[in-house]
Amino acid sequence: MWLDKFVFCSRSAGLTSIYLAAAERLANGGRFSLGRYLLGAAYPLLHQVTRKLLLGQSIGNLGGPWWFINMWLSLHMHKRLVFDLFAQRFPRDIAKDYELEEEESTTRPPLNFGEAAIVLPGTGGNVDQVSRFFQTLYEGLTREQRAWMPYEDPHTMFPLVFHPFNDALNKDHDVMMALITPRALPVNFFGSGKTSNQTYEFYNPSALARQLAFGQLPIALCYADVIKPREVITNILEWIRVAQLAPNANTDVDLSEWVPALFITQAYKQWWEEWKEHLFCRSALTYRGMIDPQYKVPDDTVSTSKPMF
Repeated sequence: MWLDKFVFCSRSAGLTSIYLAAAERLANGGRFSLGRYLLGAAYPLLHQVTRKLLLGQSIGNLGGPWWFINMWLSLHMHKRLVFDLFAQRFPRDIAKDYELEEEESTTRPPLNFGEAAIVLPGTGGNVDQVSRFFQTLYEGLTREQRAWMPYEDPHTMFPLVFHPFNDALNKDHDVMMALITPRALPVNFFGSGKTSNQTYEFYNPSALARQLAFGQLPIALCYADVIKPREVITNILEWIRVAQLAPNANTDVDLSEWVPALFITQAYKQWWEEWKEHLFCRSALTYRGMIDPQYKVPDDTVSTSKPMF
């Protein structure tokens, strides 16, 4: 019931046997990557919300982890909301901290980004507020309002935040490898019926590397020409084969040599120069000018190249 109501947030939000195996494993002290299942539940929710917004339809109760989408959107838009994530205060648990002296404060700062973002406007699971957030992102934000790195904590003010470049890197090695390794995410694994066929989405961390202070890496399409996207999974053996297609980065990546790079890297610039001519067709030339300001949209040129995806 906890997994269904507070993590994956299905429409029923009640007792179910869907998560029984996961609940038993957690209760017995087992460890597995629950985060990838959370992302797998968020992907179809994002897809459904986007479709309804484009069609001008009401979002309604779609089911899915609204709390996760709310927190993500709030973090990306905290500058527009004129909200200081680090300035919030929360009541201190005096019952546990029994040595607290009277003159000391009875409040404490937030412990991580999730706790700081939970009090932002729109984080209460209101679908109308979420739709307005999405519409604002569609309309675009000014440069001053953009938050390219919403998880940046340069002064280490949050004690419970994963810092990839501190002395604890080796301790968090498994977490880091999970973040940077391309993989397939299970989607609709909790659904039932004809419209809830179990399938997968591709997780490509190099496209989001800037969020982890890695700079922007060239996008590697690891699954191209290997497996079809969003194929229906009919049995557990098929999913095992899909999951095993993830590249083994543990033997190729030495995290001790990594250094933070907060801006676009030269490798990404070279990749963009080589690939930008192949990613667009004639119908998208105006958008190419928006993405690459140095590109001049021709008035009398016809492009015969085809988009790759």
